[in-house]
Order: sequence, then structure tokens, then C-alpha cells
Amino acid sequence: MGRAAMLMDRLLTKCGLSGQSFIPMLSSFACAVPGIMATRTIEDRGTRLVTILVAPLMSCSARLPVYTILIGAFVPARPLLGEWVGLQGLTLFAMYGVGAAAAVPVAWLLKKTLLRGETPPFILEFPSYKIPDRRTVGLRVYHSSRAFLVRAGSIILAATIVMWALAYFPRSADTFAEYERHRETAEASLSGEELQRALGDLDGRMAAELLNESFLGRAGHWIEPAVTPLGWDWRIGMATLASFPAREVIVATLGTIYSLGGGADESSEDLRSALRSATWDDGRPVFNIPVALSVMVFFALCAQCASTLAVIRRETRSWGWTILTFAYMTVLAYVAALVTYQGTMALGWGG
Repeated sequence: MGRAAMLMDRLLTKCGLSGQSFIPMLSSFACAVPGIMATRTIEDRGTRLVTILVAPLMSCSARLPVYTILIGAFVPARPLLGEWVGLQGLTLFAMYGVGAAAAVPVAWLLKKTLLRGETPPFILEFPSYKIPDRRTVGLRVYHSSRAFLVRAGSIILAATIVMWALAYFPRSADTFAEYERHRETAEASLSGEELQRALGDLDGRMAAELLNESFLGRAGHWIEPAVTPLGWDWRIGMATLASFPAREVIVATLGTIYSLGGGADESSEDLRSALRSATWDDGRPVFNIPVALSVMVFFALCAQCASTLAVIRRETRSWGWTILTFAYMTVLAYVAALVTYQGTMALGWGG
């Protein structure tokens, strides 16, 4: 890893980072949390802050379910360059490249404005290869995990509880009464597997209706004018809001919205079919290739991860840098999604 950092130093220095930024950014492709914590090895404060602020742009594993469900549903499985490259695989690769490509100008801009200063030379003594001491590794893992759970875990828990409450309340008595009437009708007229299927469909519809009536559902309707230029309807907007604690939550939220239950995952063919058949009030399909690309680009660049924001707060000891990270990534994601949707529609991909 030290040798890789040395090799990358010359390239990263041009955009305001250093070779020491390479390992944190590489780790962020798995998860931004350990990537941000790895910046502790960077001695220069400005370089460390720039690395912390751009590390969340790397596409972590939490974004993969979003890419998987949308690519599988809307990007054709078409081979390119013979049988070597497929269109779906190329799209996935592009989504991973979006964040890395955006990190370069963002890091350069931060280094020229808020964190102005020269990047110090990177000097590293290559360590000899040794087998790690098990006790030392175990203690480091224990203390790092404990620190994360105690300090960042409280913020994550609070954000999760708030988002759950917004999606759960208020509970309409009329909805439950109507549900009971339909349930009694089904139990009186059906039996066996047919009854179980009918009750499952009924449960899914009730969950979707309750989510629609919740504070989160109302917020989705409220922000619809803002997300319509991205090609989104209120359901996509609401699912995006619900995924603030963790990006992958959008898949389960879409499953609930389309009456499939919260257990739907990225491999669910029923969810893919529901997304393909979803329509606006005028009959137009909600999802197409431009909309799918718009959603994926937004999630590739947005800061919807409570654990990442909590770790930024803990590592910088400042709410200012945390708010700045959330704000600039959200604006960047919105603009990029807008350009993606409007550009692909102009190219005629929406038909």
C-alpha cells in the first residue's frame, strides 16, 4: 500500500491531494467510513480535510443495490466490442467512475479556495514486509470499532429513528378499517394458497397507502416540483428522502411504495416489473433509461449516508465541514442528475 501511495503521489498532487490520500480514497470504494478514518495518517491539515471531503464521492458498496436494480431493469443486456464488454457492465463501470471523476475538480477547487495552500512533499520510508502481530491488530480493531459505535453510532441511531417516525406517522384509522373490511371479505370467499396470496397483496397495498399518508409521503409530494426536472415523480423523491440514513434503503422503500413489501431487494424480478409498469397520472411511464441514469448519477454523488456524515463530524470535530459536505454533494448530485436526464432525453433515449 505504501508503494502504491508513492506511485500515485505525482498524479494526486496536481489536484491538491497527496500520495497519502490514495489509500483513504481507495478504501472508500468499499465504505467511506474506514476511508475517512484512514486520513488520520495525513499530517497536513489541509490535505487531510480535502481528502475527507472528497472520499464520500467514491462509489461505496451501499450504492451497488441501486445500480443493480436499475441497470437490470432498464439497461439492455447488449454486447459491445464483440463479447468482451456488455452494455450493462459498462454502465456499472461508468457509475463507479462518476464519483472518482468528480472528486478531481472538487479537490482542486477546495484546495484553491477554502483550504488554500501548497501540498507538502510526500516523503515515505518504505516499510519492510512483515507478518502483522495478531494482538496489535485485534486491539486496533477493537478500539476503532468501539470509538465508532460510541461516537458516531448515536448520531446514526438518532437519524434512523427520525426517518422511521416520518415514514410511520400519522396512522390513519380509516385505512386500517378499510383494510379489515377487505381482509374479512377475502377470508370469507377464499381459502388455501389463493387466500394467502390475496392477503399478501392486501398487506402490500396497505403498507403503500400508509407510507403515502405518512409525513414522508407528504414530503415526497411537496418536493415533486423540485425533482420533476430530473424525470422523477413524488414516489422516487420520497424513496430518496427515505434513503438518507443509508442509500440502499431506497430499494426496500420502492418495494413498499409499489405494494411488494419492504423485503424486496435488488434481485427481485417483481420489483423490476413494477418499476417498468409504473406510470404518471397521464399514463406516461415513470421510469425509462434517462430516469434510471438520472437516479443512479444522483446516488453516485449524493451524501445520503448518516454514518459517513457522523464520521466526518467526529474526525473534523466540526459541524461546519459536515454540513458543507452534505450541501455540496447534494447540489452536485442534483445538477449532475439534471444534466444527465435532460441530455439523454434530448438525444432521444427516452423513447
